[in-house]
Amino acid sequence: MNAWFIQHRAALAAAFRRLWATPLNTLLSLVVIGIALTLPAFGYVALDNLRDLGRSASGVQQISLFMNLEAGKKDVAEIENRLRQAANGKWKFVPKEEALKRMQASEGMAEIVASLPRNPLPDAFIVEPTNTEPEALEILRKEISGWPKVAHVQLDSAWVKRFDAFLRLGKLALWMLAGLFGAGLVAVTFNTIRLQVMAQSVEIEVARMIGATDGFIRRPFYYFGALQGALGGLLAAGLVLGALHLLSGPVGELAALYGGSFGLRLPGVPEAAVLAALGAFLGWLGAQLSVSLSLRKFD
Repeated sequence: MNAWFIQHRAALAAAFRRLWATPLNTLLSLVVIGIALTLPAFGYVALDNLRDLGRSASGVQQISLFMNLEAGKKDVAEIENRLRQAANGKWKFVPKEEALKRMQASEGMAEIVASLPRNPLPDAFIVEPTNTEPEALEILRKEISGWPKVAHVQLDSAWVKRFDAFLRLGKLALWMLAGLFGAGLVAVTFNTIRLQVMAQSVEIEVARMIGATDGFIRRPFYYFGALQGALGGLLAAGLVLGALHLLSGPVGELAALYGGSFGLRLPGVPEAAVLAALGAFLGWLGAQLSVSLSLRKFD
């Protein structure tokens, strides 16, 4: 076991030396890998923030429940009990008096409200379920519609479905983009390792003559590809974080102009670690393919 650790430590040290020996080539390779990982990573973060924005938008993915005009306090209490059992989320009761005051405070509505003989507005509930999937919202809307003393249930299900379809389309496009750039990353590592194998062909032949195993010869190249990919992944995480920092201010100002507040959710350490691990895996894969093909001429 000790010998195994020594061999892997030596292979890792050799990979570091190869990266350090050609700093310009290493920097260019890391930039290419970082850009290849940045675009799909930024797309993923953008979709994630867009989903949060859609959920936090006023009136979106909410169910408005309007009572009959003749409904009393006992009917309101019954609806509250039913919501407590059926809706896994939160809700707010809006009495008709409060709704009338809001309407009266609206521009140009004070005189109209004053001329009304009585309050024409019903008591209402604003329901915000935890499960905001379009199917779940529609099922809950239908269930609430059948409750006693409920006059109308409003849900912009068409908007919710369109928004959900847009997110699914974005995810599909993101997976396709990630696949293309992942293949490009493998190709970059493949070509880099192939050039290294060709440059060290004499050393490889000598090592085989003195009994070196294929694992011993391949191991430094594997570490090189994985290490290069991991560093490229960390660079991509830094680029995404920097771009979101630059965008967070304008996005907050734009949200404020529409009377809301929204802040971009920035990737953390777990997301950066995942990106580095993904880059390491793709780098290792490119190295594995390159070494397997390049060493065939030595057989």
